[in-house]
Amino acid sequence: MSLKQRLKARSPLVGTFLKTPSSMICEVLGRSGLDLVCIDAEHSPFDRRDIDACVHALTHAGMPSLVRIQASSPEHILNALDCGATGILAPHVISKVDASELVANSHYGAGRGYAGSTRAAGYGARSMSEHKRLSADATVVVAQIEDAQAMDNLDDLFATPGIDAFFIGRADLSVSLGADGPNDPKVIAAVEEICRRGQKAGACVGMFTGDLSEISKWQAMGATFFLLSSDHALLLNGAEQMSRTVRDQF
Repeated sequence: MSLKQRLKARSPLVGTFLKTPSSMICEVLGRSGLDLVCIDAEHSPFDRRDIDACVHALTHAGMPSLVRIQASSPEHILNALDCGATGILAPHVISKVDASELVANSHYGAGRGYAGSTRAAGYGARSMSEHKRLSADATVVVAQIEDAQAMDNLDDLFATPGIDAFFIGRADLSVSLGADGPNDPKVIAAVEEICRRGQKAGACVGMFTGDLSEISKWQAMGATFFLLSSDHALLLNGAEQMSRTVRDQF
C-alpha cells in the first residue's frame, strides 16, 4: 500500500523528523523500520538543493518522504513535490480556506504548476496524462493544526476534501494557547478534543510527542500517525546511552 492509502486506512504509522540536510543520513534512515521520514524545512536549514538531495536518497531507499514546508505558499509546495517528495506537511492551517488552498496548490488542475522535466515526472519519461494520474493517486497532503484559532474551525477542517491527514503540533499549540508547555492541562484538553472530533469525522489524525509512553493513550483516542523524535535526538540519545553504559563499567 502507498502512504496515501495507509493514511486513508488509518493504519498505524511511525516516522521521524529529519533536521540535518544530509542525504547520507537519509540513506541510513531508509534502512530502518520507519514508515516515513519528514524533512523539516520549516525549522531547519534546508534549501531547495538540500530538499532535492534528501528526497532523492529517501526515494532510492524506498522510504516515503514528507516535507514540512516553511509556509503553505505555492512555491514551497511546488518545490517539494517537483523534487519527488511523497507529500507535504503544511504548518499553521487554521481555516477551511487555508485547507482548500493547500489542497489546490498540491494538485494539478487546481493550482499546482506543471513541468514534465522534474524528478516527480520522471525527467520527461512520462506522458503528461500518466504523470497527472500518478500524482493524483500518490500525493499526500497533511495539514498541521497548531493554533488556538483552528480549534474553532475543526469541523470545517476535517470536512475539507483532499486532506489526507491532520497533524497536531503541540509545541506551537502550547504557545498559541498561552500554556506553560505541551503537557499543560489546557493543551492536553485541546489535543483530546482534536482527536475526538477527528475520529468522529473519520479523519486521519497524527501528532508528535516526546513521551513515547503516551502513544497507547493517543491511539485509543483515534490517533494513528506519529512523527516522533528526530535524527538529532536519535543521535544524541544514542551517544548518551552508550556513554552511560560504558562509564558504568569504569
